[in-house]
Amino acid sequence: MSWLVWTVPVIGIVAVLYAISLARGVLASDSGTPEMQDVAGRILTGARAYLNRQYRTIFAIAGIVAIVISVLIYFITKHDQHPAKHALLTFFSFLVGAALSGVSGFIGMNVAVRSNLRTAAGARKNLGAALTAAFHGGAVSGLLVIALSLLGVTGMFALFAATGITDGPRDAPFYIVGYGFGASFVALFAQLGGGIYTKAADVGADLVGKVEANLPEDDPRNPAVIADLVGDNVGDCAGRGADLFESTAAEVVGAMILGVALATITNNNNWIIFPLVITAFGLLASIIGVLLVRPSAQATDALGLLNRGYYVVAGLSVIFMIFVTYVLFHNTTRNNTDGTVFNVGDKWFYFALAGLVGIAASIAFVYITQFYTAGNYRPVRTIAEASRTGSATNIISGLAIGMESTAMPAITISLAIGGAFFLGTRTHVTGNTLQDGIFGTACATVGMLMGAGYILAMDTFGPITDNAGGIAEMSNQPESVRDVTDALDSVGNTTKALTKGYAVGSAALAAFLLFSAYLDVVAESRGYQPGTALWDQSHIVNLAQPKVFIGGFLGLMLVFLFSSLAIRAVGSAAQDMISEVRRQWRERPGILAGTELPDYARCVDISVRGALREMIAPGALAVLMPIAIGLLLRAEGAAGMLIVGTMGGILMANLMNNGGGAWDNAKKFIEAGDLRDADGTVLGKGSDPHAASVVGDTVGDPFKDTAGPSLHVLIKLLATLTLVLAPLFI
Repeated sequence: MSWLVWTVPVIGIVAVLYAISLARGVLASDSGTPEMQDVAGRILTGARAYLNRQYRTIFAIAGIVAIVISVLIYFITKHDQHPAKHALLTFFSFLVGAALSGVSGFIGMNVAVRSNLRTAAGARKNLGAALTAAFHGGAVSGLLVIALSLLGVTGMFALFAATGITDGPRDAPFYIVGYGFGASFVALFAQLGGGIYTKAADVGADLVGKVEANLPEDDPRNPAVIADLVGDNVGDCAGRGADLFESTAAEVVGAMILGVALATITNNNNWIIFPLVITAFGLLASIIGVLLVRPSAQATDALGLLNRGYYVVAGLSVIFMIFVTYVLFHNTTRNNTDGTVFNVGDKWFYFALAGLVGIAASIAFVYITQFYTAGNYRPVRTIAEASRTGSATNIISGLAIGMESTAMPAITISLAIGGAFFLGTRTHVTGNTLQDGIFGTACATVGMLMGAGYILAMDTFGPITDNAGGIAEMSNQPESVRDVTDALDSVGNTTKALTKGYAVGSAALAAFLLFSAYLDVVAESRGYQPGTALWDQSHIVNLAQPKVFIGGFLGLMLVFLFSSLAIRAVGSAAQDMISEVRRQWRERPGILAGTELPDYARCVDISVRGALREMIAPGALAVLMPIAIGLLLRAEGAAGMLIVGTMGGILMANLMNNGGGAWDNAKKFIEAGDLRDADGTVLGKGSDPHAASVVGDTVGDPFKDTAGPSLHVLIKLLATLTLVLAPLFI
């Protein structure tokens, strides 16, 4: 193996240490007035209480699932000479992946809910101070999540490959697929539970507070306001952190499995370690990008500063991709059956170009998402204009925009996969165009994930600034402070939307990579060797076979049914919240008069209980249905489910993310005073178009913050689950 393998733990540890130093810097900054600290304390207490209960529930379920999966592998697996070892290692790797996923989300959320207070306090000085606190708080989460995911995979690989537990580096990746499944399992419930919590509180706070009582955003007289602010953290911080943790874990493991075939044919294990090394260098690029975001006291363009850091990350990712592929692959050769030697190393740059395709796709997704969700482009303005004639036309327009928004992402994904596959076939590493092309798509996938640490920092920046605005409002800070937090909150809404676009794009490339890895695992489980006719034949999935067609049909149905359950869960929990807010106002008139405080804790408790109760049904469906399809329709039926379910999930996630984001920003477009009537009169807050836009935004809330983000995880959970259980489906 190349010396570059040693850079993986070094960069991972550096990232953890840098994240710790950022956290210390944020926590040492000004913590504001006693009134601000009181509000922040309520948010912190609520977030901790929810996550403690959520993770206890998740880990209890995860322990049961780990045992069941291990027992199934031991007693049902065919063509496995070591079923006990396979079962035990899967059990161990599943629990490690689940634990690290939970830890990374919990740590990131804890720093975020402290950073919100420092951001609000910084806003009393200038925008630069507030931006620094918010972005550094987000960077702690971003860097820690990716570093822990990478270190976890690296540690599992080193343990399994170097200690004799498995048959070496080419055998170890097949035993650490449980790590990705464990991470996906926790991510699904974290994203589902967090999304249900935050949107139940948000819908309740908006519909009753804004529409019925005409209260401003984050008004302290609204009993649901603390629950709403807590939800921003448990949904966007912990939930999205778990999402990108499992993205990194699953895609690195999947790419390592694909590298095994190339390593076997070329007798070069660098193909296996490539995903680890390139992810580490991507993390290094993210660290440098964070370091270069240094706003001054006179800073005014927050989004420009964040974008500048992202461009640096993208540029460094290009340089690192070229460097790593050259070092790992330029000396590779293949011994042909006729005794001749083919110099594969001359074609290393094709894999570098495939990686650059992935980086370009990530940038494209950022701009596509910005076009459909930012207020200065046609889609959002179209929805705002439709609000003139009521909530019905607002909703019709929003659904149309969401459906339209699936086109460009689908084309981008198709071009990325097709381009990367073509570049891979030009290398002739194995002499098999399918295997070579598939590894080209693996390069594109890990290339797209190189900037994940920085992207997640931008995402977590969003709920931190949202909370800072709530703290400023509830502690009665001067208008100048709220102006700063409002400006940052607007930027945060944009960065959150961009992250969702990035997440669904990476999920799409990852799903193709993991599907290819699934076919490799099926072939390996049947005892076939890379480069043989049987190996190649096992990678052909015939959609004309009834069981493949049925599996695909059921996989597509799973996407719709899962989305329905997630959205319905928000509606059910929101009804309880609305009833509670109305009850408090009815029984205690002093709340609306401003003479007594609402019972914030009661609303927080309603969201907690609602989220934990409602997340079980869609989560159970996502886990149990793929197992049933695989056991009944075998490996081919599961392959059909993966193909069609992935395609449907990607399109549905884009519809929900972009449609919901456009609805949200159409409301903000109107609130900013940018919608006018024929006489030039501003149709802002309190107008009929504004009321219509609030209804549209409420419809979009469970789309963009619950069902949509959960579909990212569902897509990858289907792949990691079938990877782990592939031997059962033979």
